[in-house]
Amino acid sequence: MKTKNITFCGISAALATVIMLTGYFPYLTYAIPCIASLAIMAVVIELGKKYALATYLVSLLPIFLFCELESKLLYICLVGFYPILKAVFEKTRNRVLEYALKLTLVNAAIFVIYLLSTLVFGLSFEDVGEPIKYGGIILVIAANITFLLYDMCIGKMALAYIIKFHPIVKKMLK
Repeated sequence: MKTKNITFCGISAALATVIMLTGYFPYLTYAIPCIASLAIMAVVIELGKKYALATYLVSLLPIFLFCELESKLLYICLVGFYPILKAVFEKTRNRVLEYALKLTLVNAAIFVIYLLSTLVFGLSFEDVGEPIKYGGIILVIAANITFLLYDMCIGKMALAYIIKFHPIVKKMLK
């Protein structure tokens, strides 16, 4: 391993953590983890999936300890490692299988976030009452649509990164 590669991963993990700390601002709870995942995306592009996984794992502890609950659950359970899996899923030549894998992942993440919220962090959804039956279904559908939009946006951001920043970072990492 090159020192420059490890440094790039450390800077990316720190950047993701700093971005996640801004999740305490109102109305940014769900957008901030998605923005923080771009730091992981840059590592996937520059150094590959193994370095990106290490970067994600390094960022977990400070994010778990210091960030806002909903933001950190979204980052830890889905968007933090999603750029790595996106690179894997998109190697599939079958688009139906690719999107089936992506939607399975997001729905599994929704389930895990719900379990962690209720069992580990003690959030109660019982006070909501009857509307939760249909509200929950609507929420899952909205989450799936939002995730597909996130997937499309991170793909566009990866392309923009490759065009604008990849040549510069590539020279720095030589």
